Amino acid sequence: MNSINKTAGIVGVLYIIGTIAGMLSLVLTGPILGDPDYLVKVSANEIQIIAGALFVLIMGLALAMVPVMMFPILKKYNEALALGYVIFRGALETVMYIVLAISWLFLIPVSQEYVKAGTPDASYFQTLGAVLLEGHDLIGPVQTIVFCLGALIFYYLLYQTNLIPRWLSGWGLIAIIPYLAAGLLVFFGFFGPLSTSEIVLDFPLALQEMVMAVWLIVKGFNPSALASGSATGE
Repeated sequence: MNSINKTAGIVGVLYIIGTIAGMLSLVLTGPILGDPDYLVKVSANEIQIIAGALFVLIMGLALAMVPVMMFPILKKYNEALALGYVIFRGALETVMYIVLAISWLFLIPVSQEYVKAGTPDASYFQTLGAVLLEGHDLIGPVQTIVFCLGALIFYYLLYQTNLIPRWLSGWGLIAIIPYLAAGLLVFFGFFGPLSTSEIVLDFPLALQEMVMAVWLIVKGFNPSALASGSATGE
């Protein structure tokens, strides 16, 4: 039982690390990549882009470890869904974070060549930079869908097993809806990324994850639910 509660604490810490790393990546890269003259900005702020890509990788790896840590526990209740959770949140989402970080790093040499080339010879590098950013924009909605499917599986399992209070897992299930809506509305151009509208729609799930992380660190999993899972596994 102590080892399982230690797992709960580690999962909580991983959520916090992933969230902080993700926020830092946005703070570092958002003003640069969102600027109309982003290629010049990237060239002048290479360290920030590298740091932003590093934080994306930290976020991806931290969040990928959550389903890995949770699988031995969740498979006792529903092995098929537990495996699906590992695939969506552990594998597919991590690959997307890696692709995102690589696309940012590729922008650095493109921006350097763009600055060297000067006008009018820079059009090729503008096109290449636009393709890299467009790839980033296309990854966004796919990543949102993958994330939401993985989160839906996770919170459904938590709700069914009662490993954490049902008000907390139920909160996660409900908060997925506006989060998914925000990603799709950004993709279809109803409002921009990191706009007030997107932040408002994302906030319920972001807050729920932090409350759950603290709960797991302080309280751990429900002992009676763990006992029920052990009996089921046996």
